[in-house]
Amino acid sequence: MGHRWRALLAFVLLWLLYQGAEGVGARWLHSFPVQAALMLACVLAAWPLSRWLGYRGYAAYALGGGNGLRWWLPGGLLLAVLAKFGAVRLGLHMDVYTAAAPAADAFAASLAALPLLLLSTFVASLAEDILTRGFWYRAAGLRWRSGVVFVLASSAIYVLNHIYRLGNGPQEWLLLFCFGLAYAAALWRSGSLWGAVGLHWGWNLGNGLLAVVMPVSATNAHAAAGLSIGAHLLMLLLVLAVPKARPGSQAVDERQ
Repeated sequence: MGHRWRALLAFVLLWLLYQGAEGVGARWLHSFPVQAALMLACVLAAWPLSRWLGYRGYAAYALGGGNGLRWWLPGGLLLAVLAKFGAVRLGLHMDVYTAAAPAADAFAASLAALPLLLLSTFVASLAEDILTRGFWYRAAGLRWRSGVVFVLASSAIYVLNHIYRLGNGPQEWLLLFCFGLAYAAALWRSGSLWGAVGLHWGWNLGNGLLAVVMPVSATNAHAAAGLSIGAHLLMLLLVLAVPKARPGSQAVDERQ
């Protein structure tokens, strides 16, 4: 069987596991354990599939070590959390959001929730980054001669992957596309999927932390989406300002 056919089958399996997490776990069974198990299964299945495609470990998705893991992951995580909190802070000032009064034990509650929150947001972010970015960057066997083309293509795939949100209309598509631009650019500039995971995980983690520490509700959904878009475009500019990694500098344990 040729590499392209194996890659297609690998993608279909990962896609079914990922979509099953929300479709079966969340929407059909309304079970967080089932949803979490399917999401984790997507991440775990990516390892033998990487080997089947001729790579070592998770290298089929550009998940090696090096600067991507050491610098881009923690740096992107911090940047995205700050961007999320900054967007909400600005939204509160502009009356785009209203905040509920923090509970007296909000700090203790956030500490108690933090381990599960860190794990759940990391696994979900990593699974989608493998599926919509890392797979197409390397495992699919495509030759991306232009970073612009890759970033645009990956961002479109990221939008289409949100099958349960496509019915929300063009503004939702634009929101997701701008998210995808920042995350895909981080992969392209760093040469490592950890760059995308850092930003994606940080934004999701920021959402979860806010829900515990300071729950907010949007009074203007369009303006709230605009703030999230603006935050991601700002992160995109910061990512583009970082020098691009040299070809091969992140290629750790790629081929068997």
